[in-house]
Amino acid sequence: MSDNQEQKLSDNERLKRESNFLRGTIAQDLKDDLTGGFNGDNFQLIRFHGMYQQDDRDIRAERAKQKLEPLHNVMLRCRLPGGIISPQQWLAIDEFAEQHTLYGSIRLTTRQTFQFHGVLKPDIKPMHQMLNRIGLDSIATAGDVNRNVLCTSNPVESEVHQQAYEWAVKISEHLLPKTRAYAEIWLNEEKLETTDEEPILGSTYLPRKFKTTVVIPPQNDVDVHANDLNFVAIAENGQLVGFNVLVGGGLAMTHGDKATFPRKADDFGFIPLDKTLAVAEAVVSTQRDWGNRSDRKNAKTKYTLERVGVETFKAEVEKRAGVAFAPSRAYEFTGRGDRFGWVEGVDGKHHLTLFIENGRILDFPGKPLKTGCAEIAKIHQGDFRLTANQNLIVAGVAPEQKAEIEKIAREHGLIEPDVTVQRQNSMACVALPTCPLAMAEAERYLPGAVTELEQLLSKHGMAEEHIVFRVTGCPNGCGRAMLAEIGLVGKGPGKYNLHLGGDRFGTRIPRMYRENISEQEIMQELDNLIGQWAAQRHTQESFGDFVIRAGVVKPVVNSAKDFYD
Repeated sequence: MSDNQEQKLSDNERLKRESNFLRGTIAQDLKDDLTGGFNGDNFQLIRFHGMYQQDDRDIRAERAKQKLEPLHNVMLRCRLPGGIISPQQWLAIDEFAEQHTLYGSIRLTTRQTFQFHGVLKPDIKPMHQMLNRIGLDSIATAGDVNRNVLCTSNPVESEVHQQAYEWAVKISEHLLPKTRAYAEIWLNEEKLETTDEEPILGSTYLPRKFKTTVVIPPQNDVDVHANDLNFVAIAENGQLVGFNVLVGGGLAMTHGDKATFPRKADDFGFIPLDKTLAVAEAVVSTQRDWGNRSDRKNAKTKYTLERVGVETFKAEVEKRAGVAFAPSRAYEFTGRGDRFGWVEGVDGKHHLTLFIENGRILDFPGKPLKTGCAEIAKIHQGDFRLTANQNLIVAGVAPEQKAEIEKIAREHGLIEPDVTVQRQNSMACVALPTCPLAMAEAERYLPGAVTELEQLLSKHGMAEEHIVFRVTGCPNGCGRAMLAEIGLVGKGPGKYNLHLGGDRFGTRIPRMYRENISEQEIMQELDNLIGQWAAQRHTQESFGDFVIRAGVVKPVVNSAKDFYD
């Protein structure tokens, strides 16, 4: 590599290359008790081990006044393909959250797993060892790698669900980093004499983060268009036969940079089951070799596709995987929210989906959610399933246990009769006070904003209706606002960009309608628009479809070309 090329690479490429396969000096840094944080490259490298360094921004200024460094801690995201966790594992993470985190909560995320927030340096290694003891880890849930693999989480209503989940696990395992760094640093395993190799991810890993899903139509609960690689399950006679492969979705952008934009995934075609891992590997390795390593803002798969062309990228994947994509098989998305309450599965077992606002499991005043989940875990014989919409499914309940589990859930506020459909279809990322990227509130703003939205719906005679409503504290898109009918993207304290015109099924990107407006201005705009919708809607017409038809906003057709029109 010439010096000229060397200078062009982003600094993240240097730190990955010099990290000795993700080891860096993390082990030494753990022993440095002069700071609660990580030094130099380790600040970034811990992401590959599933952690982000954060601090409590609510008290940052006060600590600075006292001449103290910020209250450094880490957020850990568990690797949990398909979101399935046993009651025994749940009780262990419940106990750790209670005793060893600053906030005491378990946070269910849009990545269909849980996060610990506020883990101080002395507790980091014990945390990884606790996860390992119960059969879990946090390998590659952050950083420039393939992250936690999502899978449609509505529980086993058919054999297809179980088969698809098994593929999600296989894909996750196949694409994991092969380095022994995680085991050596956190689990005290001996360094082997063998040389590290990364046959799929490469010695400097991927140019940017990479997200994969397995989705079972008609539920688009994983929001395929938010992800780099998606396997759409195709069934015949109740059995999984293969997947349609969708590549190049992603929602993140940068305020003020029109070279960045949200993008829908392209449909490459159908593959039989036995080609699944080869195609997953080929998409990842093509992005590894072709992705932009000099500008991280243009490094994701979606930008690679835009730059080289969809057909060129697809042909390379076919060549590397030794497969020819067949024409896509027909499928349709008819929903993406979770279905709350009880459903019965094919095996006579019952599954209870619980609505968890913001995914934050904590004992709130009058609503001891965390205690309730633990009480259920103590008697539950099935498993728990986390959803990509931040909710929790108590899955595999025998008929004779149904009443007892429902009683515990009701007593602890896990089932509330007055939760509206609007609240169930609203979502936010974590944002303040812990996320270092947040420009505005999201999780803390959402409950009150939903109440105001409910009042507007009632005012206009639409109380039984709902609008897919999402808030994200910055343009990185963790709350998936760029696939909402109403999407708010944080711009500054109390200020958001208002996007309109996504659809209910997650297949259309909303367009910016108003920029940098206050919470009060947002509700004034929505009051007007909901009034128009109520007066002029066609039968069953959703809000997102109405604002497009009424010309309030033009639909985003090709976001690379017209998102900023």
